Amino acid sequence: MTYIVYGALGSGSIPVEAALTLIGAPYRVEEFVTYASEAERARIAPHNPMRQVPALVTPEGETITESAAILLWLTERHPEAGLAPPPGDPRRGRFLRWMAFISAEIYALYWVRDVPSRLVGDDAAAQTQIKLRTQERIAACWGVMESQTDPGRFVLGAELSVLDLYMAVVSRWRPLRRRFHEVAPRLGQVARRVDALPELAEFWARRFPFEGDYMG
Repeated sequence: MTYIVYGALGSGSIPVEAALTLIGAPYRVEEFVTYASEAERARIAPHNPMRQVPALVTPEGETITESAAILLWLTERHPEAGLAPPPGDPRRGRFLRWMAFISAEIYALYWVRDVPSRLVGDDAAAQTQIKLRTQERIAACWGVMESQTDPGRFVLGAELSVLDLYMAVVSRWRPLRRRFHEVAPRLGQVARRVDALPELAEFWARRFPFEGDYMG
């Protein structure tokens, strides 16, 4: 009953791997470093036609793609882990809102940002503008989330959820944590708590070391 995660160091597979670690479910990672080359993107195409990670293969053999969908599915498959407010919980709407927000408004921008030539070809000036504008858009979106939430120890209050894992990982990407803390200081405190979870200490060190550029 082992899960298979198609992923890569520091990538969108990391919150999925972190969730599986906290759940205690057996899993293995097959590395597809899609941010590194076209060859890697082609290699994962048979598993995910969008040519990106993460993808999750369930113990039953079903393949699920899209990081937010995988995280939501895992919380339903493993409710005993308590990593999401259940249906009917007053926090459920906020949980679903911010999971979708991070996925649609922030994470989706990295498809453009990571390889600007996908939209503007070899125009170097246009590529630079895309990187600058997406960086500011990402920061602005974190600011919106900051203004619309009232975090406690974690985003939804006292209890950790996959929303916290998702936020903590995506906020490590550019424009990096320094900018994140500027525009979302209260969420930044939550992210620091997730970084420091003792049950994930070994995992972070192995799969997404928090050092160097990631600190901003």
